[in-house]
Amino acid sequence: MSMLEVKDVYKTYVTGDIRYQALSGVNLSVEKGEFTSIMGRSGSGKSTFMNILGCLDKMDSGNYMLNGQNVTNLSDNELAYIRNREIGFVFQSFNLLPRMSILENVELPMIYGGINSKIRRKKAMDALEKVGLANWIKHKPNEISGGQKQRVAIARAIVNSPNVIMADEPTGNLDSVVTAEILKIFQQLNEEGATIIMVTHEPEVAQYTKKIVRFSDGKIVSDSMVLNRKIIGKD
Repeated sequence: MSMLEVKDVYKTYVTGDIRYQALSGVNLSVEKGEFTSIMGRSGSGKSTFMNILGCLDKMDSGNYMLNGQNVTNLSDNELAYIRNREIGFVFQSFNLLPRMSILENVELPMIYGGINSKIRRKKAMDALEKVGLANWIKHKPNEISGGQKQRVAIARAIVNSPNVIMADEPTGNLDSVVTAEILKIFQQLNEEGATIIMVTHEPEVAQYTKKIVRFSDGKIVSDSMVLNRKIIGKD
């Protein structure tokens, strides 16, 4: 069953007299439990497409089904609700709030969702346990490493048990050792049933996913399963 499906998606940006077509008739289906990477050069349309999938931006035309719901023409408030309930985001720059503790950062999506404090704390602790940071809850983001910040971001992304995790260049600011640690967490989440869509410009990172979708000039030029997929912890 499809977790998400988009059909004939077009998106054009207009700046003064200049029109730039970012997406030109994109079609894609992602099944539940897939771990998909999206690749392409800068300006290929992959980031625009990710923003539409994440309900952060709207398409000019087309159709978008997310977990069985048509989200194509929802209002901004309805899209905000979908983002909070259905999608967990992980960004290259972590997007942690510096004055909040690690625990408070992970609780944020639940605060927006109106979940009471006792449930928030337990779910945040469970999420931090899953990424190996249960002993760091009182620290602030400036007191931990880049790899630990990304673990916090992953914990925040999964705390509401979203149906899909969307990661935009999640290893872009990390060295090779920490990259492997983060990819291992993603693979573990995927093995537990999470649907993951990850933008990356690194072919070696994409090899850890199950499927690679390649963009060029606003179109998908290939959509193929990964042969000889790399699995961390196995030869």
